[in-house]
Amino acid sequence: MSRERAMVPDAEFRSYYGQPIIKGPLWHEPHMPAYLYLGGLSGASSLLAAGCELTGRDRLAAPAKIAAAAAGTAGAAFLVAELGRPERFLNMLRVFKPTSPMSVGSWILAAQSGLAAVAAGSAVTGLLPAVGRAAGLATGVTGPMMATYTAVLVSDTAVPSWHAGHRELAFLFAGSALASAGAVAMVAAPHREAGPARRMAVIGAAVETVASEVLERRLGILSEPYREGSAGRLMRAARVLTVTGGALAAVSGLTKWRTPSVLSAAALTAGSLCARFGVLRAGRASAADPKYTVVPQRERVAARERNRAGG
Repeated sequence: MSRERAMVPDAEFRSYYGQPIIKGPLWHEPHMPAYLYLGGLSGASSLLAAGCELTGRDRLAAPAKIAAAAAGTAGAAFLVAELGRPERFLNMLRVFKPTSPMSVGSWILAAQSGLAAVAAGSAVTGLLPAVGRAAGLATGVTGPMMATYTAVLVSDTAVPSWHAGHRELAFLFAGSALASAGAVAMVAAPHREAGPARRMAVIGAAVETVASEVLERRLGILSEPYREGSAGRLMRAARVLTVTGGALAAVSGLTKWRTPSVLSAAALTAGSLCARFGVLRAGRASAADPKYTVVPQRERVAARERNRAGG
């Protein structure tokens, strides 16, 4: 019997009539990756603006507020384009479902975009400064939520490589958001006033890089989609660009020239976009191949049986 079992070939992970076992994500490019990037940029820019507001750095707070409002508005436009019709987004605001990441995210997006627009409008026109300041400080709360909820939106699904990487994706998206916001602010603000933006960019780049490395090492077989194909190429490009941008951001504070800041901002922005596209494509690849569903399930069953036997 053991000899017969040894002769049985390894199972091929084919699905019923060649169809994937789970339904893959229907999100489109560039709509969804752009929304994920712009949402992170808006949220982290608001956090930077609120911090500058509290410390009296008005010349850095103003461009951060404008970036937050512009990114929030553009992100909402991309989300509406992804949904197909504007009324679908409005319908999601008719109810609040704490158990639905999409419902919670829609309310966060609405609050963040509205408050950021009020704060930026006041900063540009000088009207209603007390209202603008209050709105800006409020985005210090909604901003971090906006920058990180998209990781929940992605990982709270049946897509194997997204669901398994929920911890790492939260840090990857947060770090990417910080790097993106720092990149925009350190170019838009006067060079002498951009120190906090540069530090945010460096910290964000470090967090994003570490999270990406851990994501591709901890997940076992489910890390393959992040390393292979177009997703793998995008993730590798994201790391190179992010590390380069972070290093240039650190160096730019040591010189009076703006060129390193501009190059850093370009590299960090490109790296953040590559990471968003790479994560989306990795999720699609893991949903399309049955082995990424079957193998982890078998491993979990085997682990439970071993625990029962040991107990």
